[in-house]
Amino acid sequence: MDVLVQPFNRVIQVAPGANLLESLREAQVPMSYSCLSGRCGICRCRILDGEVLDSGREQQRPLDGMDGSVLACQTYITEPCTIEVPEPDEAVVHQARIVKARVVAIEPLAQDSRRLLLEPAKPVAFSPGQYMQVEFAPGLSRPYSMAGLASDPMLEFHIRILNAGRASSYIDKQLRIGDMVKVSGPLGAAYLRQLHVGPMLCAAGGTGLAPILSVLRGAIAAGMHNPIHLYLGLRSPRELYGMEWLEQLRREHPALQIHVIVASGADLATQRPGLVPQAIMQDHASLSGWRAYLCGSPPMVEATMVMLRSKGIGAVHIHADAFYTQER
Repeated sequence: MDVLVQPFNRVIQVAPGANLLESLREAQVPMSYSCLSGRCGICRCRILDGEVLDSGREQQRPLDGMDGSVLACQTYITEPCTIEVPEPDEAVVHQARIVKARVVAIEPLAQDSRRLLLEPAKPVAFSPGQYMQVEFAPGLSRPYSMAGLASDPMLEFHIRILNAGRASSYIDKQLRIGDMVKVSGPLGAAYLRQLHVGPMLCAAGGTGLAPILSVLRGAIAAGMHNPIHLYLGLRSPRELYGMEWLEQLRREHPALQIHVIVASGADLATQRPGLVPQAIMQDHASLSGWRAYLCGSPPMVEATMVMLRSKGIGAVHIHADAFYTQER
């Protein structure tokens, strides 16, 4: 049957019941993928017309859902349809793997946050902005975003310590230098698009700064000269960390502007009171042609996404990872 692939405006022949990702790969359509099991979210695409079978569930018409998004690796073609895949410059392939890693450092960052450094037994490929699943003990694993680059000798994670959190309490009270853990991935589709030459907007809430640091470091390493606005949102000044890293990045990338937004108790000399979506709305009349990278709590990410779309950024150019609590 015929499947029309956009934006290539290309028709590919697909057998009924064929897996969408396998069909795209066979037709040599550039498509990102990693885990092949529906966990990483990298092979996301949209069904614009027609019906598909999504992950073995009943047939559905994706346009009746949120935005028609499906994961290609979990989608099976049941009739002629039209699909929209990410632009070719966005395609990345990092084969997911599981690697042992040794704990090298556990350092305080700010109130209730820690910097965890792991030395992997083997190099782990990932794109700036992605995350890994870290397993500390059987049945105790959590997703954490990297703050560095794949070329770094260590994997760096920034972790918020929650009072009743199993994983974060384990890191804070039981994990020791020299302990071995497992990391698996990479995961996540909010990775740096290196061929984009327009302005970039980065929004981070709390330890959501980690993947944003990775994106910024990746942009500099790739020789990108894009204007970049970073909005760092905090609940209070006590959560602030990483300014020395950000200042160094600003020296290396003069087109980087840093905005620290504090909900309560802002130091008006260096910080702005309020919330990230409000600050962005005040600063920019239009964001048409921009790309955005968002990481932090679900309320911050979701509110910022809505505001960015109202300012002219298409949904396909908003790359977001919300930090959902999985601690109990």
